[in-house]
Parts: sequence; structure tokens; C-alpha cells
Amino acid sequence: MSATPHAAPDTPSAADTARALGAADAFASGPGHALGTLDAAVAAFARDVVVPGAPLWERERRIGREAIEAAAALGLCRIEVPAAHGGLGLPFSAKARIAQALAGADFGFAFSLINTGNIATKLAREASPELVERWVPALMAGRAIGCTALTEPGAGSDFAAIATRATRVAGGWRIDGEKAWITNAAEADVAVVYVQTEPGSGARGVAGFVVEAARAGFVRRPAFALSGQHAIGTGGFALDGYLATDAEMLQPPGRAFKSAMTSINGARTYVAAMCCGMLGEALRIAQAYGSERRTFGVPLADHQGWRWTIAEASAELAAAGLLVADAAARIDAGADAQLAAAQAKLVATRTAERQLPRLAQAMGAEGLRESYPFGRHMNGARVASFVDGSSEMLLERIAAVLRPR
Repeated sequence: MSATPHAAPDTPSAADTARALGAADAFASGPGHALGTLDAAVAAFARDVVVPGAPLWERERRIGREAIEAAAALGLCRIEVPAAHGGLGLPFSAKARIAQALAGADFGFAFSLINTGNIATKLAREASPELVERWVPALMAGRAIGCTALTEPGAGSDFAAIATRATRVAGGWRIDGEKAWITNAAEADVAVVYVQTEPGSGARGVAGFVVEAARAGFVRRPAFALSGQHAIGTGGFALDGYLATDAEMLQPPGRAFKSAMTSINGARTYVAAMCCGMLGEALRIAQAYGSERRTFGVPLADHQGWRWTIAEASAELAAAGLLVADAAARIDAGADAQLAAAQAKLVATRTAERQLPRLAQAMGAEGLRESYPFGRHMNGARVASFVDGSSEMLLERIAAVLRPR
């Protein structure tokens, strides 16, 4: 096994993409194939397309849109979309597993891709036939990028504090407000936007609308300049007199909040899976390096302190993986996953933040090379600790569920 598995050209070549696509031809032709075939296709795609592409996307501070289209050709933007709409109709656990594998190559790309697939699934399940026809095929093909817009400059995870307002007008709704810290907002073509329809009513008045970026009244803000993970496409937009039809209200007041809270359990679980993916890949690289690099006349792996670093990371990764598997199984079964999802994300993000720097240290200065993912993964773990509920919010959620009634 090579100790430098991430050494690669600056961009994924046509041959790289063809190999990844070829590995999945049988699967992409229809939803009835075994998940094992999908796993093999995703592994090939991550190795041949995402690994060489990730440093480029970071340097250019952009979403890897060309790779999203290639991923879509494998079916990765239609994982949970019902088969009746051309999707694969797979369970949530399949999405979590795919997210984990892709995040091992790059967290930002995986998060951007999964969010686009989420919008395809949501519209296929809940939107009017006209909206389904307009957007779902494009999202599944990766020609369109989707995002979910909840947070605002003055409202992070506090749903009740949403200030973006939808006001009743003839033939529909006028929407005004500002959204910020939105995954994929830098390039999104369509968004599910949560707005307040009845100021002062809190979560009861929140509704979800389908918003199109090309329409008048949508004002995209510049992508956020972050310390890393630009492939996520973090940004924001304003809605200034944006007019939405009644049919574009995806979730009415009273249902939108419940729908968002259900979705967040899934998001917390696949983010936890992605942390496991990053840590698992870092562990694999460090182990390979330790078997080849010699110091003081013996392989690194023969030094007790080095071996203990690897052993501890392996044990903690296994524990986090069990929590992810439990949460995913609950979601698949339609059971209450609040506690399981919060615990999985809390443990997985903290494990990744603790162990990734230790594995990077175990690589020595060699781990600083761009061809290795340690720097991106450490930044990815930091991002993961904020998205879909910070660690502090997760502790509050866990405490609330455990509190005796």
C-alpha cells in the first residue's frame, strides 16, 4: 500500500472520470442493483475524481460543480428520491454510508452533493407536479444545485427568530429578508427557504417556499471567504420583493417547523457519518505511512508510542461508528431519532476534532503536504461541529430528552 495515496494531478482527467463511471454502469442503469455495487462505484469515484479535485476546488474557492455532475451520473443525487420520479428509492442509511465514503476524500464536496440530493428528494416527495417536473430531473442530473435556507444574519439555529417574511398578495406571496450561512448558496439554482408568515407567532407561523435564483427579487451575496472548505459553497442571499405563487409554498405554517426538525435528525446523522469518513481515511493513510517510514532503523509502526496513537484513534472511531449506525437504523425504521442523532453527531465531531490532529502529528511534516487530506479534514471537522446544531445545542437537546418527565 502506498504511503502517498493522495498524490494526484491537479484536476480529475477524463480517464479518471470514465473509470469511476465505468465502475458504476450497472448500478446507474436502474435502482434494483445491490448496494455493494454502489459502494464500489462511490469508492472509485472518491479516489479518482474527488481526491484529485478537492485541492483545486479549495484553491479556486468554489463548488466542484463538474464533479457533482459526474456524481449525479452515478445516481448520487437521487439516492432517496422515490423510484416513481426516477430516483433510486434507497433508505436513509444508504445516503449516510455514501456521505461517509465521499467525506473521506473531501468533506466540502460531500456536503454540497448531499444537500443537492436532499432538495431533489424533498421536492419529489412534497412539491406540486409542475415543480417536480421543473426541478427534480435537473437536480438528479447535477445540472442544478439546491440548498436549504433557514439561518439568517440574526437567526442561527433559533427557528423562532426567523425574520424573513412572506406577506400575502394577489396570486401568492411577497417575500422579503436575508439568508446567511447557507450551504451551496454561492451557486444554488433553487432553494427551500423558511420564512415567517405571521410575525410574533414563532415556529407556528414558519412556512417553507421553493425559491428560484433566476427570478426577480433574488439577490445573491458574494460567497463567504472562509479559512477553508470552500467546496461547500457557503454564502447567502437577499429576497427583495420576491414573488412566490401559492403552489410554491412547499410546507404551510404548522407543518414546516415539524418537517425541518425531522430533517435535522437525518442531517446530524449523516454529518456524524462524514466525520467518521474523514477520520477513517486519515487513519488508513497514517497506518500505511507508518508501515513504510523508517526511523532509527525500524518502521514507525514498531514504536510503541506511535502504535498507541493509531490504536486510540481506531477505538474511538469504532465507538462513533456504532452511534451513527444506531441513529441511521432508527431513521430507516421511522422511529424517534432525536437522542440517537444528537449523540452520534456530538461524539463523532468531537472524536474527529480530537483524533485528526493526532494522526497528522503521527505523519510528521509529511502530513503537511497538500496531497494528503489532513488539513482539509481538520477544517472539515471544525465545520461539522457547527452545522445542523452546534455541540452546545446538541448537549442541550440530549439533556432535554434525558430529563425525567
